[in-house]
Amino acid sequence: MAAEAVVTGTDVWKTYGSGETQIHALHGIDLEVRRGEMVAIMGPSGCGKTTFLNCFSGLDEVTRGTVTLEGVDIHALNDRARSKYRARRSGFVFQSYNLLPILSAVENVEMPLLITRVDGEAARARSTRILTELGLGDRLDRRPSELSGGQQQRVSLARALVGDPAIVWADEPTGNLDEAASHQVMRLLRELNKSHQQTMVVVTHDPNVAEQCDRTLRMEDGRFVP
Repeated sequence: MAAEAVVTGTDVWKTYGSGETQIHALHGIDLEVRRGEMVAIMGPSGCGKTTFLNCFSGLDEVTRGTVTLEGVDIHALNDRARSKYRARRSGFVFQSYNLLPILSAVENVEMPLLITRVDGEAARARSTRILTELGLGDRLDRRPSELSGGQQQRVSLARALVGDPAIVWADEPTGNLDEAASHQVMRLLRELNKSHQQTMVVVTHDPNVAEQCDRTLRMEDGRFVP
């Protein structure tokens, strides 16, 4: 029996401007990602990969079409409700890590839990556990500037996973890393996908990253192509 769909997109468009200056960043995209899948979205710079991620994750509005996450039409929600739902059910990993420099590793990881009103002691315990699982148990109190790029990305990954999200969205997660750190981060992503059945969508231009996913969708000019 096939796994249930976590994300479903139907005829999704994203358009900027109007009239003669109108630009279609996404052209009627249909997509289904099933629970436990690790899917790569691959294509050259400017093809619409990041726009896709922003629209399908609910970070940005769509112009037309529907996106459902676990059956919830996220674009039918108002801004506040969508932000709240996104915080509870989605995790994000970015190329630039997006860690707060004044906070320690464990404080960065526990922040989304505190925002969603998880008890402070429970948030600290969960954050410590996942950082330890990712090999950073001895770096809990280090600030981002005291960590290597690969370690910072592992903190970012821990932050994405700590809330047990339905899906993790990763935008060029190895883009700022050297080859060794890149392999390490992708190995961790794959291990977590397998061991926790964690659904993941990975946006990348790197074929080595895409090779490690279950399937690859190629994008050109805002469309998926064969």
